Amino acid sequence: MLTVAPDIEVLARFGRALADPIRCRILLALREAPAYPADLADALGVSRTRLSNHLACLRDCGLVVTVPDGRRTRYELADERLGHALDDLRAAVVAVETDRTCAEAGDQGCC
Repeated sequence: MLTVAPDIEVLARFGRALADPIRCRILLALREAPAYPADLADALGVSRTRLSNHLACLRDCGLVVTVPDGRRTRYELADERLGHALDDLRAAVVAVETDRTCAEAGDQGCC
């Protein structure tokens, strides 16, 4: 059963999804068009196992959905507005101080 998440939870889920560069690349690829996991793995240059783990995270975050297509499963953004949100985030100006990094930079690959 699908439910609509509250505003704060939506932002937290989006943040969790964007916290990993591979998940960002998956979302950007799906922004262009729905895709099958094998094709995504090849296009992104990652193993199918690794891609599967990231797709599971994106599903759990509610950002992508699966669409049965015969014997295969296709992935697409859960809502077309997510593509617009990604475009807006990419166009946003981020104020970064060159002598500072995020606290998690070393542990989680942030910034």
